[in-house]
Amino acid sequence: MDLLTPELGLFFWTLIAFLVLFFILRKFAWGPILSSLGDREKSIADSIATAERVKGEMTQLKSENEKLMAQAREERTLMLKEAKEMKDRIVNEAKEQAKAEANKIMIDAQQQIQQQKMAALTEVKNEIGSMAVAVAGKILRKQLSEAEGQEAYMQMLSEDIRLN
Repeated sequence: MDLLTPELGLFFWTLIAFLVLFFILRKFAWGPILSSLGDREKSIADSIATAERVKGEMTQLKSENEKLMAQAREERTLMLKEAKEMKDRIVNEAKEQAKAEANKIMIDAQQQIQQQKMAALTEVKNEIGSMAVAVAGKILRKQLSEAEGQEAYMQMLSEDIRLN
């Protein structure tokens, strides 16, 4: 049991060594350790605060980004709508212009057909007139070549003069 119960001198010197070591550590080690722990705690708190601030900014940037994306989608939709309307308008204008040109060509063609028809009718009338004159001339020559025919013709002319 001697080993289990320390003597009073050993206890005293161990206590003095412990107290000396305790005061030395308190004076030289705990101050810097506690100040470095305080600094570290402050730096961690600052880092957490910065992280929270950055997280808030990121949330704000994310919401702004979503707003910008929504606005860009709306603008894209509007631009596509305007482009479609412009395309439809251009196509309709081209169709109307093509119809107008087709109508103009049809009217010009009808006028040319009418003019050619009138020219052909005039030419046919002139041809018929000259043929009638030629036939009448031949008939009159044949009838007037004989003496009896000449007398009958003169008789007819004199009756016409009397009637007038």
